[in-house]
Amino acid sequence: MPKNKNSSLARLVTGFWIMNLLLALVVVAGWLVSSNTTVRAIFISPTPTATETPTSTPSQTPSITPSPTLTPSPTETFTPTFAFTDTQTPTLTPEPLRVSFAVIGDFGMNNAAEADVAALIDSWQPEIVVALGDNNYPSGLAETIDDNIGQYFHEYIFPYVGSYGSGATENRFFPILGNHDWNTTVGAQAHLDYFTLPGNERYYEFTWGPVHFFALDSCLPEPDGIRADSIQATWLQQGLAASTSPWNVVLTHYPPYSSGYHGSISWIQWPFAAWGADVVMAGHDHNYERLLVDDILYFVNGLGGQTPRFFKDVPLRQSQFRYNDDHGAMRVTATETEVLFEFYNRLGELIDSYRLTQP
Repeated sequence: MPKNKNSSLARLVTGFWIMNLLLALVVVAGWLVSSNTTVRAIFISPTPTATETPTSTPSQTPSITPSPTLTPSPTETFTPTFAFTDTQTPTLTPEPLRVSFAVIGDFGMNNAAEADVAALIDSWQPEIVVALGDNNYPSGLAETIDDNIGQYFHEYIFPYVGSYGSGATENRFFPILGNHDWNTTVGAQAHLDYFTLPGNERYYEFTWGPVHFFALDSCLPEPDGIRADSIQATWLQQGLAASTSPWNVVLTHYPPYSSGYHGSISWIQWPFAAWGADVVMAGHDHNYERLLVDDILYFVNGLGGQTPRFFKDVPLRQSQFRYNDDHGAMRVTATETEVLFEFYNRLGELIDSYRLTQP
């Protein structure tokens, strides 16, 4: 009996250890199964994954190295200033100065001759009209001024106060006083009331295009004097010296030099050339004459409507051209570099032409 009892106990202990061994084997087997998956993942797949290649050669990552094309080169820098300047150059160049004007003298007669000359001037469509005095025959009266002047030239006058239609929107009619415009008991009042002119209106200056005009009163009643040492002459001398225009034109009724009926008027023989004048235009003698004195041009233009008169038998040595066959007017076209002077009779025939150019 003791032998069997011991034998049973031995078998029981042996079975216990066998079961524990089997349990341990099961645990180990389970671990091996799970571990085997990992092992196969490591050893069966020898190709490295992206997580295992954190480093690479620079050639494989060109985006990391700055590319030269990403840095603007100097040749790619825009220069709009140069392009803008080139395209804008034409607009910065001023247009050449130019003016076309008519010159009429001794015209205020309200007759057929004046009507013909006025129609001739209108056909030219000048920018302005310059009148050299004796605009209102016979005595410069207020009662006759609109008939003698406004009837034919109202479209150039501003403000126009007459009765022959509408006037201009800006003044384009520039008259000077003649002896017949002063010849009333009240002086030149009708003239001064009818026109609105610069300065004191008896003598004045204005610029139109490339021409600076200096309108004188050369008549004896002028309160500021008519000789070369007068207040008026000092005004002219200073104005000519200050002028920056290409051309300086002096207007006077009495002619400093003339081969006509009245002849040269000594009191108005001022040193125009020395003071800076380029041209002197006058009326009073009822003819047309072109002269060259002290190397500048002088014109006598008094054929606007009054009866033409003869020339003296012996003309002045400075006289270059003379005409008194019919009424007419001057047409002048000036640019910055030249002036074209033309005289036409009332039939529209070109009588004289002279071109003056800058030296």
